[in-house]
Amino acid sequence: MFKRITSLLSGGTTSSKLSREAQTELLTSLAVMAWFVEAKDPYTGGHLWRVSQYAKLMAKHQGFSDIDVARVGLGGFLHDIGKVSIEDQILRKPDSLTDDEFSIIKTHPSNGARLLAAHPLSDLVIKSVELHHERPDGQGYPFGLTKADIPVEAAIIGVADAFDAMTSARPYRSPIPKEKALDILRQNSGRQFDSHWVDVMLQLENEGLLDLIIMHSADGIPLHECPSCGPVVTQPSDANESDLIACPLCNAQMQLVKSDDGWSAQPTGHYVDAVSNQPREDSALIQRFIAQTVVPLTQS
Repeated sequence: MFKRITSLLSGGTTSSKLSREAQTELLTSLAVMAWFVEAKDPYTGGHLWRVSQYAKLMAKHQGFSDIDVARVGLGGFLHDIGKVSIEDQILRKPDSLTDDEFSIIKTHPSNGARLLAAHPLSDLVIKSVELHHERPDGQGYPFGLTKADIPVEAAIIGVADAFDAMTSARPYRSPIPKEKALDILRQNSGRQFDSHWVDVMLQLENEGLLDLIIMHSADGIPLHECPSCGPVVTQPSDANESDLIACPLCNAQMQLVKSDDGWSAQPTGHYVDAVSNQPREDSALIQRFIAQTVVPLTQS
């Protein structure tokens, strides 16, 4: 079954008509945009990287080809790009959303698809972007599709996205423990989440692979917690020991420390000014991600 599915994923795409250099440039521009969209919300640092990593793990686990693993991972990185249209006060609201606000949030898959529609490489990811909130029971959005009509890449990213949302901090709650998040996936298997991909996530946990991603923003780099207000603080993937980082919400400064146990961030007692603490894209992370994605795509 999955050999047939992956052959559909690998079907003729515009990407095959473009050089590796052109694909790199086009995909880098999308990844940078997605990164800045993520930076609008101080509580979602590393979310795109983590969703992409979970999605790729699931695809690899099921024997997807290299090109299809790359496409699923790319869809995971770009899945929330439509949130560029959502006002910051809604994304950063510390309380529960009103019905009207949630209705606005629910526009982001369709907005993302419209944003990508004219892009030369939209066929690689547009289903992941537009349909990752559809549900097997037909209660998802934007179209209320049922299981048979939900593309496999969207089903994968739907599980990965939900798992990361549950195990990450939010303005209104602390991260949910991994075991509880997996139990929620299990309880909603076949209704909110595709049952096959829930089972794959459970298998990945049994193999000890999820802990390498949970609460990280890149390989081997954990998220840091602001001692003043709580939001996660991301560490640039090419940072060095003693570099300074700051909370995106309250601007509290921290200094990076590396030990045998890994990275930590120690408060300096200082605050930086908001102008100098504006988000800057993690160029090293994006370059690595795009390089890992483009090579398989251009070998198809």
